Amino acid sequence: MMSALWLLIETVGSLLATACVLRAVAWSQSLSARNPLMQFVIAITDWIVKPLRRVVPASRKVDWASIAAALILSLVLAFFYSVLLLARSPMFGGVFFIALFWLCKWSVYLLIGLLLVQAVLSWVNPQAPIAPVIDLLTRPFLAPVRRFVPLIGGVDLSPLVLIVVAQALLMVLESLLSTVLRLL
Repeated sequence: MMSALWLLIETVGSLLATACVLRAVAWSQSLSARNPLMQFVIAITDWIVKPLRRVVPASRKVDWASIAAALILSLVLAFFYSVLLLARSPMFGGVFFIALFWLCKWSVYLLIGLLLVQAVLSWVNPQAPIAPVIDLLTRPFLAPVRRFVPLIGGVDLSPLVLIVVAQALLMVLESLLSTVLRLL
């Protein structure tokens, strides 16, 4: 029963935190709020970001309220994880590190997802209405890789290289999380 409850809590919490991260990335890229993807992200995150914006205002390039919302959601999730699955009283340091690892992991998964969508769209329908949005969101991550990875036969392999790097980063994060959990 606890594992089913945890699955539900983790799914909702991680998706909301990831949406907050996406909102912060979109803000940094000056993506229009009129975009359908952003309208959806704003609609599901406004309940937590708007109140935080009164306390933590955004700067020109960083939406601090969205980042704070993602961190708060991951902290709440880590607290529930500690109480429900570890069955012990949560220590703030442990909860904080778990939340930080999860937030990093979800951000990497978000990047991988955006890269996969971009790759599929570039092959199937490069003129899709969402293609420019995905390109704008992935451009800051792909730009450094594109400097080192040339086009091969007119094919851009930089998304593939970045996905492999992101997978390696996920492996490192998972091993760090395992180490932290053993220490708790």
